[in-house]
Amino acid sequence: MKTILLIEDNHDIRENTAEILELANYRVLTAENGKIGVEKALETKPDLVICDIMMPVLDGYGVLHIFNKNPDLASVPFIFLTAKTERADFRRGMEMGADDYLTKPFDEIELLNAVEGRLKRFNQMRPAYEPTRDGLGQFLDDAHTVTGVDSLLVERKGHLIKKKQFVYSEGDESTRLYFVQAGRVKTFKTNPDGKEFITGLYQSGDFFGYVSLLEQTDQTDSAVALEDTELVYIPKETFIDLISRDGEVARRFVQLLANRITDREDQLLAMAYNSLRRRVADTLLRLHNSLQSNEPQPVIHFSRDDLAAMVGTATESLIRTLSEFKSDGLIDISGTSIRVLQPEKLKRARW
Repeated sequence: MKTILLIEDNHDIRENTAEILELANYRVLTAENGKIGVEKALETKPDLVICDIMMPVLDGYGVLHIFNKNPDLASVPFIFLTAKTERADFRRGMEMGADDYLTKPFDEIELLNAVEGRLKRFNQMRPAYEPTRDGLGQFLDDAHTVTGVDSLLVERKGHLIKKKQFVYSEGDESTRLYFVQAGRVKTFKTNPDGKEFITGLYQSGDFFGYVSLLEQTDQTDSAVALEDTELVYIPKETFIDLISRDGEVARRFVQLLANRITDREDQLLAMAYNSLRRRVADTLLRLHNSLQSNEPQPVIHFSRDDLAAMVGTATESLIRTLSEFKSDGLIDISGTSIRVLQPEKLKRARW
């Protein structure tokens, strides 16, 4: 039996609505204001919330804001119940992540259709999607079922990008999101002296190019294939539909995108404060751990210039530090190839 939390300050509306839902075989929790509603949701996580907007103590917008900030409640479908019909109120609620609206007065069929439709759509989305082309395809298919937006039926064929070929350049118009099906891509910025700073490394299962789409700006860095690479393109219009049409679809999509954000923040923080020796060790360990290989000591293939750009140092300084690690027996170097021989010791040696 699904549990619905009904938050409504009007006693008659609250009791009548609860009775209708209970007759439809839903378990109903009721609250007369937003504060009590949030307390009940924290005690018993509901499957869906129906919430009035204009209430004492804490209004509906405040309730939705708290839900969005709480990881346990953020994914709960949320329907606003309101007598206000001004467009601005609808837009504000949808921008905050509300899933639907019911405008008072409403009849029983409107109420039950909204609840059943929202629960059905919510159940259509899987708890998680694998960062693969098949996983991306499943997500887009489910998102289309939930939203009915035809632009989500995007062509998903792979596009081959040759080694050293640019995907886009800094200043280009942002027209699509990129998904790495196979291969590797680096993104980088170039300073006025021509020195590169690598802003990201992406391999199979990673998305890139979404920051400029979110900010609605031209590309702020450049992207180039480090080897022959297969990319899946998601047009800008489809990306916007994914993050704006449905709260649950947007949350699932952000989960797919977000795995790179923390890595990037950690990399920038390390470059600002860590010693050179630690930055080189951390970069080698990050690459070693990210390589998709069955070998215990996978080969890291990067030019010394690219590695130096990842670390944020001069190529000569990088080479000197790599030589120290090799002398200590922590890594093996053969041409441009590097193997991490003793990851645990390399962690300790980075100080």
